[in-house]
Amino acid sequence: MGNRFYEAGERRAERVHDLFAAIAPRYDLINDLQSFGLHRWWKRRLLRLAAVRSGESALDLCCGTGDVAFALAAAGAHATGLDFSGPMLAVAEQRRRRGQGAKLPVEAEANPKFLQGDALRTPFPDAHFDVVTISYGLRNLASVDDGLREMWRVLRPGGRLLVLDFGKPDNAAWRGAYFTYLRFAVPVFGRVFCRNAEAYAYILESLQHYPAQRGVHERLGALGAADARIVTFLGGVMSINTAVKPR
Repeated sequence: MGNRFYEAGERRAERVHDLFAAIAPRYDLINDLQSFGLHRWWKRRLLRLAAVRSGESALDLCCGTGDVAFALAAAGAHATGLDFSGPMLAVAEQRRRRGQGAKLPVEAEANPKFLQGDALRTPFPDAHFDVVTISYGLRNLASVDDGLREMWRVLRPGGRLLVLDFGKPDNAAWRGAYFTYLRFAVPVFGRVFCRNAEAYAYILESLQHYPAQRGVHERLGALGAADARIVTFLGGVMSINTAVKPR
């Protein structure tokens, strides 16, 4: 029997919305626990690869509670975080009010700004951002291809696109051990801290249907990406896909 939060097709967004509504209050805590705090290092690496310059415009899709959007703003970008989950955005706004997201000057309080919207149909014009990122979100979209095309559409020529997400190790034995961890250990965190094991069992279910780093790399190449590459961590357990839109 499949996970109730995973459903291919038209109802995918509805199921994912239910998932994040259920876990939003404890999302950051469980991320720290299940990744042993490594997700923070992976996001810092994402920011280094983005090579943000002061004054650039940046979009973080599926921004969740705002980690990457706050970091983009702190690096000097005019940052926008977009997510379709109201509960997750509410946590991001709480972080802003409490001063937990980033140490920004008073005049920069509106940076980043958070919007509620659909990552497949964003409200932005073509070629609008210098940097577009998505962390742990592409895997959750109803269509990976449509998500990448939308990111590509709003990216300016010469701009950088970055995708951080769970990967699929090439080594079969390591992949099996990793999937076993996701299958048995990660749902325990969900049960203990969210009273919802199925919400975290969803990670493996969604990953099994996701093209992961190599599939994303191929799709970026098909879009005409320049300098597309894959950066992997822990033997492919986690990955960042990067690409530059040709001028």
